[in-house]
Amino acid sequence: MATVDSTKPLADRPPRLSANPFLRVANDLRAEWRGRGAYPPGPSDFSLSRTKQAAYDPLPLLLGAYEEFGPIFSMRLLHSKVVFMLGPEANHFVTVGHPENFHWRESSFGDLIPLLGDGLLTIDEGYHDRARAIMVPAFHRAQVEASTAAMLMEAEAALATLRPDTVVDVYAWMRTLAMRIAMRALLGLDPDDGGQGAVAAHHFEAALGFFGIDFALRLLRGPGSPWRKMIASRAVLDRIVYEEIGRRRAAPDSGREDILSLLVAARGENGEAFSDREIRDQVMTLMFAGHDTSTSTVTFALYELAHHPEALARLCEEQDRVLGGASPTIDQMERELPYLDMVVDEVLRLYPPAWIGPRRAVRDFEFGGYGVPRGAYVNYVSWASHRLPEVFPEPEAFVPERFTRERKAELPRGAYVPFGGGKRVCIGKRFGLIEVKLVLSMLSQRLRADALPGRTMTVRQMPTLSPSGGLKMRLRHRA
Repeated sequence: MATVDSTKPLADRPPRLSANPFLRVANDLRAEWRGRGAYPPGPSDFSLSRTKQAAYDPLPLLLGAYEEFGPIFSMRLLHSKVVFMLGPEANHFVTVGHPENFHWRESSFGDLIPLLGDGLLTIDEGYHDRARAIMVPAFHRAQVEASTAAMLMEAEAALATLRPDTVVDVYAWMRTLAMRIAMRALLGLDPDDGGQGAVAAHHFEAALGFFGIDFALRLLRGPGSPWRKMIASRAVLDRIVYEEIGRRRAAPDSGREDILSLLVAARGENGEAFSDREIRDQVMTLMFAGHDTSTSTVTFALYELAHHPEALARLCEEQDRVLGGASPTIDQMERELPYLDMVVDEVLRLYPPAWIGPRRAVRDFEFGGYGVPRGAYVNYVSWASHRLPEVFPEPEAFVPERFTRERKAELPRGAYVPFGGGKRVCIGKRFGLIEVKLVLSMLSQRLRADALPGRTMTVRQMPTLSPSGGLKMRLRHRA
């Protein structure tokens, strides 16, 4: 007797957005014209130098405007006025207090849709809430614990490639490790099979490279352009992911605990299920969010620890005392290594990978005594808010002790938002933190990474915070 599939698809899928950059510019100009005269104060003249600084060195620009105008201001970047909101109250207003005022999809997050599709980063309102509700069980503790086995296996193999007294680009090393973990834990693919896993890793990296190039180059659409290359890599990824989805649907296996398999089997409380396309979009979004953020956080942690030997010594003492050379369990990482927590919190304060929270206002609203019109681009910027001296004294200093449990609890709400906030807080937060802590624990028990004399680090912003050109460090035996 044939079985009847009682699942129902999600409703209200958002319409496709145009990828035509010139149409977007025209729409932006129309929206600004409708809201003319209603923007907060700030520089409104066209300025290529300001636009270039916003792209390559935004912190001084944003912090200077905060000093001059306060927690809300606007400035013209290229063709469009953009509203910025900084500080604890502003962060809380956008993420928790009044999220209904904003959409993510029509913000600069929309630039990611050609690669990621309609994942959690690029959908809004009821459709987002229903999709997130279906996905949440895939990130419960038991599922993250199952993913830890893949993290541990890959970290062990990656550490075996490191040799003392050699110079290594730790950013490239961690990026490869994070991609391999994503292949196993998210897609359930073996990156060593020489087939699907290796090909998917290569093309995902190639596609991501599109978002790290200059904005002007991203506008090109002709043969051989970066856009065409990104689209070609996306097509390869789509083929691999859809084939895997088909295999999981044809032969369900309750023993598989990778995120892709869990999303294929996931159902909402009313029997809703993801379509193949929805699964593809959610998995691609998770790949993007998890891969870049863990890579950058581990790299920046190694950089800061190399420049603060007292913090490194305290971290190593805790590792030796609690772990005794063993790999940490989830319980140990979440409960028994408080100084590791403080180090990671301070790294995420100084270098939040998702450094900016772009939104677009869907209704007129007021904040700080100023109105903001519907259609305006509105950004809260955790990278700048985390460096306000009235909230974090000596904001440029690396001080893990500022994140003791007691001092963290005393922070104003909205002061510390490396993972966003409210109902749209990063769904993979626990997964990412476990990955970062596991790699740092295993590495710091075996090796020490020293800064190279005379080398400085420059931070780039796109698509997430990372060291420009990588970060070479000299590895040594841990004393």
